[in-house]
Amino acid sequence: MLAKITTKNQLTLPRQITKALGEVEYFDVQTRDGQIILTPVRIQRADAVRAKLAELDLTEQDITDAVAWARQSAGKRKK
Repeated sequence: MLAKITTKNQLTLPRQITKALGEVEYFDVQTRDGQIILTPVRIQRADAVRAKLAELDLTEQDITDAVAWARQSAGKRKK
């Protein structure tokens, strides 16, 4: 399949490709050995993060304790 870069430096992906990927809005773009590599990136919204926290059964106190531990550990590394 061919894709053409427009005068505004935009690239339209063929419908077959985007259909196979599903709903993707963002891509990580890299070059490697003269090739352009597009990797779909799914941005997680705050609701997804909240759902994951609920799934892990974390409490506010767990988060507070983890932050305190991380800050304490970081302080030890600086010395």
